[in-house]
Amino acid sequence: MRNKILILFALLMFSANMPAYAQDTAPEHSEGPHSFNLHIGGGIGLPVGTTSNFAGLTGTFQVGAGPNLNAHSSIVGEFMWHGLPPTRNVLAVLVNPLIASGLPSNVSTSSNLNALTANYMFHKEGRRYGYYVVGGGGWYYRHTALNNYTLAPGTVCQPAWDWWGYTCQNGLVSTSNTLATRGVSSGGVNGGIGITLNLSEGFRFYMEARYHYSPQGGHISTQVLPVTFGFRW
Repeated sequence: MRNKILILFALLMFSANMPAYAQDTAPEHSEGPHSFNLHIGGGIGLPVGTTSNFAGLTGTFQVGAGPNLNAHSSIVGEFMWHGLPPTRNVLAVLVNPLIASGLPSNVSTSSNLNALTANYMFHKEGRRYGYYVVGGGGWYYRHTALNNYTLAPGTVCQPAWDWWGYTCQNGLVSTSNTLATRGVSSGGVNGGIGITLNLSEGFRFYMEARYHYSPQGGHISTQVLPVTFGFRW
């Protein structure tokens, strides 16, 4: 997984630099009269770091807007949703030996990340292609739930139990509840790069990779790398 992420970043960096070099000798594309920016997109959500021990590949969605300060600088307020589906290994810890035949029909799981961030974006557009860098911070909320499952008495506490919201007492997991749910939130930061394709005046297709990190208040941190595709105005 780590090698794939490094390759993805390398490709995006190469793609982002190529339009810049190509446009060095070409007149810069006009930004037009727009004083406000909008964007919406979705794509692939990659868990990284510690988060990859508990969550697998999933989908992601983002939408945002903000003022354009000048031809190259913008402020972007953004909402992001990022799924955090449990990996098979984590489920095996939770419901083994039932995992061999899948989760019992009455057991369900849910794990998602929602974020509200304020970001600065530097962008440069050519006649056809452009690129941008973006970064900022905000509030990250991770919610997990494991419904209709009770642990056996005396189960030794493991990191997976903390991820799913079970309470540990004296090194053992509390078995008093059949609904394990937890919402943890804290501040966080993000940074990434993107490339754009001009479709018409002020309307662009974009591809972006951005890293997000939130310590989640001393619990297991959340680290994700969503790769999104969408449209910018």
